[in-house]
Amino acid sequence: MSVTMSENRFEELVGDALDLIPQELARAIDNVVILIEPRNSEDPRLLGLYHGIALTERDSHYGGALPDTVTIYRDAILEICDDESRVVEEVAITVIHEIAHYFGIDEDRLHQLGWG
Repeated sequence: MSVTMSENRFEELVGDALDLIPQELARAIDNVVILIEPRNSEDPRLLGLYHGIALTERDSHYGGALPDTVTIYRDAILEICDDESRVVEEVAITVIHEIAHYFGIDEDRLHQLGWG
């Protein structure tokens, strides 16, 4: 059973999830845009996606690059949740998971840390 939620409320939850990032890490985030889309067209079940050059892979040639993107897929998340508290939890997990990719943390390590 999926949850119905306004786009504004979902956007608030994404903002709340970003606020969970410790300040010292949040200050290190640069040139990243957070997007909210209904679904990923290639994988409609995907909850989030980081696209860009991880901080650990940037070198002196990085300057002038387009912003990295973290996309959170609203409808995919709402579809797997039974109530708003589960949406809050899933949005937080997804946002932290995708931001972790920006810092160069891979899928295996995220799963080990419980952010899979």
